Amino acid sequence: MTYKRTDFLNTGLLAVALGGLLAGLALYMGGHLDLAGLAWTAGVLPVLAALLSEILRSLSRGEVGLDIVAALSMSAALAFGETLAAAVVAVMYSGGTFLESFAEGRARREMRDLLSRVPRTATRHRNGGLEDVALDDIRPGDRLLIRQGDVVPVDGLVASATAFLDTSALTGESLPVRLEEGAEAMSGSTNAGDAFDLIATHEARDSTYAGIVRLVEQAQRSRAPMARLADRWSLGFLAVTLLIAGAAWWFTGDPIRAVAVLVVATPCPLILAVPVALVAGLSRAAHFGVLVKGAKPLEAMARIRTLILDKTGTLTDGRPRIVSIDSAEGMAEDEILRLAAAADQATKHPVAQAIVAAAKTRGMTLPLPRDTVELPGEGVIAVVEGQQVVVGGYGFVAGRVGHTSDHPDLAAGSVMVAVAVDGRMAGHLVMSDPLREGASDMLSGLRRQGVERILLATGDRAEVARRVTEGLGLDGIRADLTPDEKVLLVLTEHKHGPVMMVGDGVNDAPALAAADVGVAMGARGAAASAEAADVVLLVDRLDRIGPGIEIARRSRRIALESVVAGIGLSVGGMIAAALGYLTPVQGALIQEAVDVAVILNALRALRIQPAQARTAPSADEPHQEGALA
Repeated sequence: MTYKRTDFLNTGLLAVALGGLLAGLALYMGGHLDLAGLAWTAGVLPVLAALLSEILRSLSRGEVGLDIVAALSMSAALAFGETLAAAVVAVMYSGGTFLESFAEGRARREMRDLLSRVPRTATRHRNGGLEDVALDDIRPGDRLLIRQGDVVPVDGLVASATAFLDTSALTGESLPVRLEEGAEAMSGSTNAGDAFDLIATHEARDSTYAGIVRLVEQAQRSRAPMARLADRWSLGFLAVTLLIAGAAWWFTGDPIRAVAVLVVATPCPLILAVPVALVAGLSRAAHFGVLVKGAKPLEAMARIRTLILDKTGTLTDGRPRIVSIDSAEGMAEDEILRLAAAADQATKHPVAQAIVAAAKTRGMTLPLPRDTVELPGEGVIAVVEGQQVVVGGYGFVAGRVGHTSDHPDLAAGSVMVAVAVDGRMAGHLVMSDPLREGASDMLSGLRRQGVERILLATGDRAEVARRVTEGLGLDGIRADLTPDEKVLLVLTEHKHGPVMMVGDGVNDAPALAAADVGVAMGARGAAASAEAADVVLLVDRLDRIGPGIEIARRSRRIALESVVAGIGLSVGGMIAAALGYLTPVQGALIQEAVDVAVILNALRALRIQPAQARTAPSADEPHQEGALA
């Protein structure tokens, strides 16, 4: 049954029950007592029939819940002539079900917004014209036109000078992101500027947004351990309810007291509080660019005690940046960069592409290279504006031009790219993979939230790992690890409590799967392939982990608060009814007030404003200045 059909049924049952209650009250006030009883009964029977049908379906699945109490209370009230009480219970039960459906719909709003944005078609350049094609017909290499207001249909590279994309629905970033030519555009973003061209790099089913949709659908079907625990609590609560009702009837001989007890217990906050609070938490996390696959990992996030971080692409940016440009022959630094970038346009090597992006970020116009020769793993030789340019590793370039000076000293983890022009060493560029901005503050914030151990797990050399993480105060650095050794580290750390592993979602997939919560950095197209992860960060910022954990913990606390308060009030009401202080009608009204309070309290999870999100920088993402920014 779809949500729309369920909502329609809930609305119809509420209308029937409310109509029967009001019609009966009108007849009662007019002195037609018998007709009033019939009207109240007529309003109850459809609700009771639907409830019994739902109970039978649940029992066939092996599930026993507190809907049985609602059925017993209505049946008992009708059997003992308390038709008004039965009508009130029917209205309260159908109203509570309607309110729960409304609350869950409100809680799923962020996720529903994600699903509603899926485009159906795209506009493709073809034979000098434009054609509308189905999303599934797009192939890598197709040139697409993204008009203003269009949703980017597939992952791709910007083929126009600039593009302005609104990623707020995916990442929570309020400001549009400015992308330069050649920068990666994430599917699901909205074009907030002029029309631009996009070169598709993935098919629709393999793009970031398709992966996000799959994860959202999976999340909506999931149930948390707390929700299953609530079902088990329901059995105990059902037993207590029947015990109190039976004792009240046995010791007083008054069946109406038993009816009142059953009415007060209908329905129970256990049914409502946990799913509403956890789904609200999922929705709130999605608002901040943290896509949690379901209620189970959300609850697991609330109990994390150990955090293990991958280095490259996780704790560091994963894209080399130019640290310095040194000239050997008096050539201007910008000219060294311009010539190196012009030659590197002929290769897809990540370091070369970073140099090209850095030159474009500085506004340089790059001439096209001619007569290019690439030696994989070594470098590139090309003719640029009539000059022979050699770019590559220091040894490769020095050997080509007969340069005999020693290799300059480099800090651990840095890479040198040498540049020669017309047979002479022109200079070199020093590049490194820097630590993500704000990493230290992010880790400090996690410790304040209760994360007791933070470790680095990397396949890089120990010397590089220590240099990069200096001053972060990590509890341990594990270097030179293979993927299998990362899995072993995760399993070993379980002795300290639940473990979260953060990686790029590809090489770290085994470790992500082994952790209690695996987190994949998904902003660069990894979301579609991060099947092993429980959480995907839709924005390329590690500092979103803190808000995600805080939302999880506060959502879980709100759910528990609602359950404890609701059950406490329900039990108090049942005792009062057993002692004769509450009539069935009064009990029904009091219980409905409890249910409304519980649902409203659970919806507080939608207003969670994580402390780290308030202090995190809100400037445009690094995407805005190309691949190197």
